[in-house]
Amino acid sequence: MSAAPSGSPRVRLDPATRKEQLLDLGVEMLSTRDLDELSIDLLAERAGISRGLLYHYFGNKQEFHEAVVRRAAADLIAVTAPVEEGDMGARLLVSLDRYLTFVEANHRGYVSLVRAANGSNTVMREIYEEARAALTDRIFATAGEEGLAEFGVVDTPAVRLFVRGWAVLVEDVVIRWVEDPAGVARDDLLLSLSAILAQVAVSAPPVRPQG
Repeated sequence: MSAAPSGSPRVRLDPATRKEQLLDLGVEMLSTRDLDELSIDLLAERAGISRGLLYHYFGNKQEFHEAVVRRAAADLIAVTAPVEEGDMGARLLVSLDRYLTFVEANHRGYVSLVRAANGSNTVMREIYEEARAALTDRIFATAGEEGLAEFGVVDTPAVRLFVRGWAVLVEDVVIRWVEDPAGVARDDLLLSLSAILAQVAVSAPPVRPQG
């Protein structure tokens, strides 16, 4: 989005629509920048609005960053939503492929988000954990023949713990693969990550009675 040409009429948008546009632009800019490089001044320049008006929507730089990260996380959750066709393995491959595509397209910003979540910023960590929970919880469907039940896996706290560990592995492997494929073909990467989930889930220890 570029600034309006000098002398051209400015389109007046309602506050909610304008804020949505600014968030979309912020996410777009984040795809090629570290989070720390995403400034209100830069966004105002790209949006063609005053710095003061931008502060009307985002009180400060921290609030702006948090809002952009929330939008980016929502975009990731939406783009990786499971498809309805196919068995569990096929649906998982589609979601993994979309996740990989997202990281490829937004690598620099995505890595900076992961680093921010692992830092001292509690809000960023909360956003990150909520997104990760949303991505892993959808694996455990409760209706029909969806979810890990197709692999003969019962939903238990231990299985969820192990699947969460699988999600951490996927994130790390995907980020590193985008930086250096290490001779691993894209399709092979996706197939391996999918196969690991089934192995991890069935390897979770059984629930033992207390006492």
